[in-house]
Amino acid sequence: MTGDEIRLTASAREAARIAWSRARRPAAAYVLVMLAEAATPVAVAWLTKLVIDILTGASGPLTAALAGLAAAGTALAVLPHLSRYLGNQIGREVAAGTTERLFTATAGFAGLRRFEDPRVLDGLRLAQDGASQAGGLVTGAFGLVRSALVLAGFVGSLLVISPAMTAIVTAVAVPALVAQLRLSRRRAAMLWEIGPAERRQFFYGSLLSTIEAAKEIRLFGSGPLLRDRMMAELRASDTAKRRMDRRELSAEGALALLSALAAGGGLLWAGHAALAGRLSAGDVTMFVAAVAGVQNALGTLVSGIAGTHHGLRLLGHYVSVVHAGPDLAVPAAPLPLPPLRRGIELRDVWFRYSDEHPWILRGVSLFIPYGASVALVGRNGAGKSTLVKLLCRFYDPSRGAILWDGADLRDVRPEELRQRISGVFQDHMAYDFSARDNIGIGDPAALGDLDRVRAAARRAGVDELLSGLPRGYDTLLTRMFLSEEDREDSATGVVLSGGQWQRTALARAFFRDGRDLMILDEPSSGLDPEAEADVHARMRLHREGRTSLLISHRLNTVRDADLIVVLEDGVVTERGGHDALMAADGAYACLFRLQAEGYQAVPR
Repeated sequence: MTGDEIRLTASAREAARIAWSRARRPAAAYVLVMLAEAATPVAVAWLTKLVIDILTGASGPLTAALAGLAAAGTALAVLPHLSRYLGNQIGREVAAGTTERLFTATAGFAGLRRFEDPRVLDGLRLAQDGASQAGGLVTGAFGLVRSALVLAGFVGSLLVISPAMTAIVTAVAVPALVAQLRLSRRRAAMLWEIGPAERRQFFYGSLLSTIEAAKEIRLFGSGPLLRDRMMAELRASDTAKRRMDRRELSAEGALALLSALAAGGGLLWAGHAALAGRLSAGDVTMFVAAVAGVQNALGTLVSGIAGTHHGLRLLGHYVSVVHAGPDLAVPAAPLPLPPLRRGIELRDVWFRYSDEHPWILRGVSLFIPYGASVALVGRNGAGKSTLVKLLCRFYDPSRGAILWDGADLRDVRPEELRQRISGVFQDHMAYDFSARDNIGIGDPAALGDLDRVRAAARRAGVDELLSGLPRGYDTLLTRMFLSEEDREDSATGVVLSGGQWQRTALARAFFRDGRDLMILDEPSSGLDPEAEADVHARMRLHREGRTSLLISHRLNTVRDADLIVVLEDGVVTERGGHDALMAADGAYACLFRLQAEGYQAVPR
């Protein structure tokens, strides 16, 4: 088997597995209905022939034939509705199963590398499409079986009347099948090709329709620019789709003409055969119905095969994601992570995002003692946030090691490590959730504990604000959605200021209490001086006796740290207490004095 065939087979197995596990009962009922649906049109054709022959002089039970025809006609009218109902049930169950598994897999990506790879993101978008359409793929596969059964019934009927005409009519389907499979492959390739353009189009559309960018877009008048870029991406993808549509139109038009010529020739033959007495009126009726049935079943079968082929290719992206495996190496027998009692050591750590990228960290060696507060300072791009990513094991060092009480982080499960860490990131999230959920999500296992939520909020200095909201802690901190209680009032939800969000994010970190390490990455950015002083006083109280890593550009907020480490161009250049570093008169002292001068009165 070729690689492409192996991938398609894997997709088919995945679809069958999900259908069997998620929709076994409706699928079994669907099979029974499908068999009845396949038999009914053939039965109608034969019963119609029998009735016409009896009416034109042949002997036979007319009443029974008419009753059978009526029953078959009723089934022909009712069965599609039942089939559609069961198909919808299967589709929803399968789509729910694939969607759940897809996002379980993406949530299981332990690191960040895949989320920063455009090709992975394009594949993930197609994987979501494949997951949402997986139910249709399963019912489509059932439809193929139904079409094949209908085809077999009508081909058998046509063979009774004319084997030669049967061969001619069925031969027309061969080029149709080949053409449709080629078109399916081209369409799949086209979707992959336009994936980046469609993702950029969605990006520009989201900028133009969400609050995050609304202020700048209106102030700078950049709406027309973004709209034009969005439309350029839309036109690019539409051009590729239009080319594909033209290919399909020319191929399918030619094949439809070929089928029409075959049917027309068959009808002429049947008419002359009837005049010559070789066929009865019922035979002609049966022949016409059989030719139409064969061609319809062939057309449905060919398009169904092409659609299934395309669906399997699309589902292949889903299969690639759910079977991608870990993005961080996890040993077969991971070591348990001991409670932090001695400290965390970075031993000659080097890091870059790929072989083509420059080094971000270059031989960093650092010890964070247990129970100590360590501050990491340096200019933008020095590697401070990258070091935090390594401590959380969002990435592994390119060289060197990070040791937790002597245990290499690569030898433990990332989830176990992160259970020991709390923190506030510089780019912290502002979730479109309630105030309670925005804090409680810091420890999902205790999400419903309002007393703990409020205690964390008090420590962050935001309890009074959140308690005073229209619905207290159940107030949505967004204008994007409505709560169920406020469906009739669109003026619900509260949008916090940047400083209020900063305190809410800090409360989220405090809610995740009792962890071995607290990481505070620019926790006071965006705060006014009074709020900044208050927040850092609260953090000092919280950090006392705890292991913490503080990153800040505002050096007045780190002077009380037990250890201050200066990072420049990915290298540790200084370390020590505030007084010692000031006395050394190095980079730290220079930056501190430069910031201090900005707070001094300007002489007039």
